[in-house]
Amino acid sequence: MRDLASTGTELMRLFLPQSPFVAMLGITVEELTDRATLRLPWRPELATVGDMVHGGAIAALADVTAMAAAWCGAGLPETLRGVTTSLALEFLEPAYAEDLVARGRARRRGRTLTACEVEIGTASGTLVALALANYKVG
Repeated sequence: MRDLASTGTELMRLFLPQSPFVAMLGITVEELTDRATLRLPWRPELATVGDMVHGGAIAALADVTAMAAAWCGAGLPETLRGVTTSLALEFLEPAYAEDLVARGRARRRGRTLTACEVEIGTASGTLVALALANYKVG
């Protein structure tokens, strides 16, 4: 992908639609600039009980958004690889049968480690969860 992308943002535009895990969850890109905004469309398979969105689906959205935020706005490292090194998640409200939108941004970029924050809310605007993540780029 290095020959197709010159920045982390461009890399995410190429990577996210091709990721099997992202595709399985149905996550779509809303915006990729120096920040990342991703959407997890509601479907019954994401429920834990009734039409309540499973916390694991919310956590997965937080993780993928933190990854995208860590790459967005960054240059490409020598080696194109990355991994989440930590993820802390606070659930604030339940989400019911509605798309979730996650907005992530890098708070601090070190040489290889990027501290990110992610807000996850319903499409109608209810804040559902907050996440802090560290992601290693390169």
